[in-house]
Amino acid sequence: PSHDTRYKLLTEGKLVTNGILFELNKAIIKPESIGVIKEIATVLKENQGLRVKIIGHSSADGNDALNLVLSQKRALAVKDALVNEWGIDAGRIETDGKGSTEPIDRTNTPTGNALNRRVEFIKL
Repeated sequence: PSHDTRYKLLTEGKLVTNGILFELNKAIIKPESIGVIKEIATVLKENQGLRVKIIGHSSADGNDALNLVLSQKRALAVKDALVNEWGIDAGRIETDGKGSTEPIDRTNTPTGNALNRRVEFIKL
């Protein structure tokens, strides 16, 4: 994994990525996301004691309640990928979704919305 991924997760205790992409309005991970997920899996494999919480965030596009559920399902999809494709113990991963309740960009522009669509990994 990149030094950044390992450093941020282990030292700063938090990694935020816009590199995990999903199909529109679905919790289906796009194939181009695999590199980021592989890096996370590698960090988890190299640090057996590490536990993480995966938090999905959406943009404010669309219905708030639906965005909340979608962000929760997307976090779960990332967990499932780590468990099923990379062999990470499910007990080491918690998930949550915040919908659009914690934007990092409030401009409501396409760029801002793209920044808000993100997945956070928090060291537990």
